Amino acid sequence: MPQEIIEAPIPGKILSVDVTQGNSVNEGDTICVIEAMKMENPVLAPVKGSVVEVGVSPNQVVKTGQLLAIIEYQ
Repeated sequence: MPQEIIEAPIPGKILSVDVTQGNSVNEGDTICVIEAMKMENPVLAPVKGSVVEVGVSPNQVVKTGQLLAIIEYQ
């Protein structure tokens, strides 16, 4: 099945992870929230599907392009 790989758009600290493996998500649902330069930046699901992998946890520091999650299209 086709997959959508979600990567960190900016470097920062993961404040919250709103999905777990196996969750169904709709386009626009929040995957996680990254804090960068004192601002909270939600990372949204670009497609409707099922979360097959979550690559981060709260308080983790991420770099641009780092894997956040993988969504399998439904």
